[in-house]
Amino acid sequence: MKLTVLAVLASSLAPALASYPITGDNVNCRSGPGTSYAVKKVYAKGHGVTLSCQTTGTSVNGNSIWDKTSDGCYVADYYVKTGTNGYVTKKCGSTSTCVAPKSNQATVDLIAEFEGFVNHVYTDATGHPTVGYGHLCSNSKCSDVKYKIPLTKTDGKKLLADDMKRFEKCITAMLTSKAVLNLNQYGALVSWSFNMGCGAAQTSTLVKRLNKGENVNTVLSQELPKWVHGNGKVLPGLVRRRNAEIALAKKSGSAKALPVKC
Repeated sequence: MKLTVLAVLASSLAPALASYPITGDNVNCRSGPGTSYAVKKVYAKGHGVTLSCQTTGTSVNGNSIWDKTSDGCYVADYYVKTGTNGYVTKKCGSTSTCVAPKSNQATVDLIAEFEGFVNHVYTDATGHPTVGYGHLCSNSKCSDVKYKIPLTKTDGKKLLADDMKRFEKCITAMLTSKAVLNLNQYGALVSWSFNMGCGAAQTSTLVKRLNKGENVNTVLSQELPKWVHGNGKVLPGLVRRRNAEIALAKKSGSAKALPVKC
């Protein structure tokens, strides 16, 4: 949205440490600019925040700007009364706070095995248009895929690698330093979020328990078996996948994955 002349003047004359009130109840301030990032603080309505910079992220009610506060976390600008829907301070230099670890080969193999390879567009068990190794398309023709369809297996693997980066990043972002995982445990979570979605993972009891510092394998063994439903029914394929993810997490000998230095 374009700023008016008055808004531009107001922002340029505002003091560097201007405080802006929170307009919503119990507004989350997250580790990154999006709803898939871990919650670091919660602001009460009317609480004043100062901004160090602003950046783009997940759109909240049509506003994709996120404000980095002096507390070092990000809050959706929609919930901050700055007087405009545009920028009121400098843009942040980076939209990412952490570099996500790359999944190990065991994780890649697990995802590829359960997703299977289909070179054409099909509808998966939950009703989503899909292609390749479980790539969920944005529309029925999969026009978001940059590779030619029907896919070759080579291009399918490239598409899988592209897709996995997103889930590696969201798992890394949503877990706090209390969640200490090796690459196999991390891989089990990447596979789970790849299958169920980052949004579902972010709000899950599983992530909340890990962020409290509970034993990783205990949490995964108790929580992953709950994620076996599609359209209200238990799907045998999901039961097998959750069991495989738990088995992967319990394998020893893999290097440390999380937490990472940001």
